[in-house]
Amino acid sequence: MAVITNIEDLKRIYERRVPRMFYDYAESGSWTEQTFRENSSDFNLIRLRQRVAVDMSGRSTASQMVGQDVAMPVALAPVGLTGMQHADGEIKAARAANEFGVPFTLSTMSINSIEEVAEATGRPFWFQLYTMRDTDYTSRLIQRAKAAKCSALVITLDLQILGQRHKDLKNGLSAPPKLTPKTIANLMTKWAWGIEMLGAKRRNFGNIVGHVQGVSDTANLGAWTAEQFDPTLDWGKVAKLMEQWDGKVILKGILDAEDAKMAAKLGADAIVVSNHGGRQLDGALSSIRVLPEIMDAVGGDIEVHLDSGIRSGQDVLKALALGAKGTMVGRAFVYGLGAMGQKGVTTALEVIRKELDTTMALCGEKNVANLGRHNLLVPEDFGGRWA
Repeated sequence: MAVITNIEDLKRIYERRVPRMFYDYAESGSWTEQTFRENSSDFNLIRLRQRVAVDMSGRSTASQMVGQDVAMPVALAPVGLTGMQHADGEIKAARAANEFGVPFTLSTMSINSIEEVAEATGRPFWFQLYTMRDTDYTSRLIQRAKAAKCSALVITLDLQILGQRHKDLKNGLSAPPKLTPKTIANLMTKWAWGIEMLGAKRRNFGNIVGHVQGVSDTANLGAWTAEQFDPTLDWGKVAKLMEQWDGKVILKGILDAEDAKMAAKLGADAIVVSNHGGRQLDGALSSIRVLPEIMDAVGGDIEVHLDSGIRSGQDVLKALALGAKGTMVGRAFVYGLGAMGQKGVTTALEVIRKELDTTMALCGEKNVANLGRHNLLVPEDFGGRWA
């Protein structure tokens, strides 16, 4: 049995177990992947301030995110096709999050449907919404999330059009995978994944297939999704979606201080500083690099979370010390899920919490609520202000 000491250990197992097209789907960005890489590497530019001879007993990583008690300020981010990384992946990730005490966010583009996750877990979760041209479908999706007693709606703002991800095109990404000579050759080396998938509840997009007129299987799903993302989404439409939900709303995909101000003005409960994991606008700044400017602009007006690039508890600490109230992890939990299923997600969360707790102690802090810029050494030119 492999000894797991960090998220990279899980990633290595994940790469061996999961078919190439789904590994590449998670582990890639758009175009040159510059933003994808810098999301993680920019964390390394921030150094930590060590303190000694401080009472480190009685530490706590517990906090709150949008009024919800959490074991640590980390939520599982919405990730599409999670049920292709491991059989019933959304259900298993949600169960792991529930047991650990952190929020799970279900993607619109999930394999397991809203109803399947709700029935299998029996606990509230967050639901992430992509806005579609088919407004009736979008409204029904919101109502389905309400009926499932989802505790927050996460509206993604940065996917009005799809950024080109070269690997997905070259791999012919689909759910389930199309049986071409290339994919068959790869699947033959992933027999454990294949056996697990034979017993899966579902192998297509559960929130779409059977819920949209004319989409009964995956044969025409790709064309439908390409046409359905709504390029006309604006702040007025965002406000109307918030009215339909009438509950906790988190706006995800904020990367500019002016957009953060608009989100706060609309009355959202929180924003997520995110560039979609480097999968949309390649060449955009990393999320951690723009966080200081956004905190300066709206930190006193709205709860701020950070997504994109987090691979460790130290990354979480740096985001919190720069002012974020919470964080989201996507790839880190997917590595665990693909490597070991529900147990792997739990392991990823345990690794992150241990790293957060130990680093916090060595920085002389006992509670995540006390973290601040005084714990960091940040380069003068680090901020994300535009010329």
